Amino acid sequence: MTIIKNYDEFEAYLGKDLGTSPYHKIDQAQINQFADATLDHQWIHVNAAKAESEGPFKATIAHGYLTLSLIPYLWKKIVDIQNLKMEINYGIEDLRFGQAVVVDSEVRLKVKLVAIANLRGITKATIHVELEVKDQKKAAFAGNVVFLYHFID
Repeated sequence: MTIIKNYDEFEAYLGKDLGTSPYHKIDQAQINQFADATLDHQWIHVNAAKAESEGPFKATIAHGYLTLSLIPYLWKKIVDIQNLKMEINYGIEDLRFGQAVVVDSEVRLKVKLVAIANLRGITKATIHVELEVKDQKKAAFAGNVVFLYHFID
């Protein structure tokens, strides 16, 4: 795990891969909980029998936004940003979904620091992310996420 304690340490990774998270299995229980939390109960996500008989993937699939919501969790498995007053999820740029994530798939996040700026003491970090699906060639998604970090002086 990479440990970052200040802007200068973070900036040293500009243009470099920061690492890859361990795999995380997305099971039906997690998909159902996400459906409940977001009120999105589309059958392709929650009805295993219908998905198997009528769906294009022959199984349920994770919501695209469920896969996105794993970014903070998986990011923290790769990098430990310490010495913070505050951190903010600031934005997502140029993100594209590459393929569906079928239930019980294992996914992991691969990250690279593509831009960093010091905005009057606030670190704006742009991280390129790819959610890899185990044993698949295409990523579930790829794009840039932007975080703001306020390090303790």
